[in-house]
Amino acid sequence: YVRPDGDVIGLQLVTMGSAVDRAAAQLFEKNAYRDYLELHGMSVQLTEALAEYWHSRVRGELGIGADDAPEIAGILKQKYRGERFSFGYPACPDLSQQKPLCELLGADRIGVGLSEEFQLDPEQSTSAIIFHHPEAAYFNAT
Repeated sequence: YVRPDGDVIGLQLVTMGSAVDRAAAQLFEKNAYRDYLELHGMSVQLTEALAEYWHSRVRGELGIGADDAPEIAGILKQKYRGERFSFGYPACPDLSQQKPLCELLGADRIGVGLSEEFQLDPEQSTSAIIFHHPEAAYFNAT
């Protein structure tokens, strides 16, 4: 389901931006560890929520949003058509593939760069390839 005629994939890159990164670093430097952990944790969760929001928008654009679970609990359990895969996880372990994805999406337009190890910077950023096929499922490639 990846290359037949007329097939498409979605690509996404989201970030909370560098301001939250700087704020968390300042809290850490001030030894305000609880505040640091709460801000860091919240920003990581907000990044994931933003990624899920855009994944939902992609499903809507593809005309498959009606397959989504009607309740938020179902959405959180990924009860929808298709799957979102991110580099660095078992299904796509090669982080170096972040580079062509970031180049394709113009990551610098939203203030996202890559470290020497191909980690997204700011930390509260995530990228993904979205497959819409009903049989797309998460798997372990290693």
